[in-house]
Amino acid sequence: MISANLAQDVWKDPGLNVSFVVLNLKRMNLQEDQSAMATFFDRSQAIIRSMRIRNPQDNLQVAIGLSQTAWKYLFPHHSVPKELENYQTLTGPKYSMPASGGDLFLHIRAAQEAVVYEVLRQMMIFLRPITSVLDETKGFRFLEGRSIIGFMDGTEAPALEDAAEYALIGAEDPDYENGSYAFAQKWQHNMAFWEQMSVEKQEQAVGRKKFDDLELADYAKSPNAHNVASKLEVDGIEQKIIRMNVPFSNPALDFTGTYFIGYARHWLVTKAMLEQMLAQSDFLLTFSEILSGQLFFIPSRPTLIAMADGEFF
Repeated sequence: MISANLAQDVWKDPGLNVSFVVLNLKRMNLQEDQSAMATFFDRSQAIIRSMRIRNPQDNLQVAIGLSQTAWKYLFPHHSVPKELENYQTLTGPKYSMPASGGDLFLHIRAAQEAVVYEVLRQMMIFLRPITSVLDETKGFRFLEGRSIIGFMDGTEAPALEDAAEYALIGAEDPDYENGSYAFAQKWQHNMAFWEQMSVEKQEQAVGRKKFDDLELADYAKSPNAHNVASKLEVDGIEQKIIRMNVPFSNPALDFTGTYFIGYARHWLVTKAMLEQMLAQSDFLLTFSEILSGQLFFIPSRPTLIAMADGEFF
């Protein structure tokens, strides 16, 4: 039975300060890695509980995930979640969405950067001896909660009260109920290209008004407007996932982009959205370079406890 209380934090709440971390296991000794990961699964939950007691006002939220390659390495005798696969580069007529690998995924957000820092610092005490860092990206809440390109974000995401149905695995995979599939993707934008466009052209590209977020009429949108290319329908029914687009930037280095994280009950829905964006050459791809992409499984909290207890090894 789907229960939000048993899930990790996979809801639409980007946070004011965010860290995304992708790690690779060093794979020096399987038994030592299994023991270290069991300790991490246990201590990570204690770290989260402690910080929520110490700073209850900062709305700490954390999701921890594993890729298929990590799962098969750590749990060679245990079944794999049904839709967990090793993400492969997707290619369209003009653009591609590259795969970048990665074993472990951390998504940490809170109101204070100090809270995010301290949680990650403590977690890495247990992970650093057995992992190397593939990517660490610090995100932030942009003005009014807008995306870094200036448009409101998340308008089409399910409301919080409806989110569990779209985010959490149900009876279709009973061994992993209340888990979720997380797709993490890092985009770098050519902001000079974007900013030289008129507001009218930007609105046509996104498919919405920039100031008040009203959707444009279909005839007023570009054929490959983002909200057209990314809207997936099956038999006339729109398919939804929990999407979060988190801005990141090093302005002096002119390195600015969006970290996309999508949590879903079905990875195949997210994958179909990505394929459609490529097939229709989503306008956002015209001024963006996608730097990374990987699929992770986010276990339920009871599954994390079972992993901590060694039941999966």
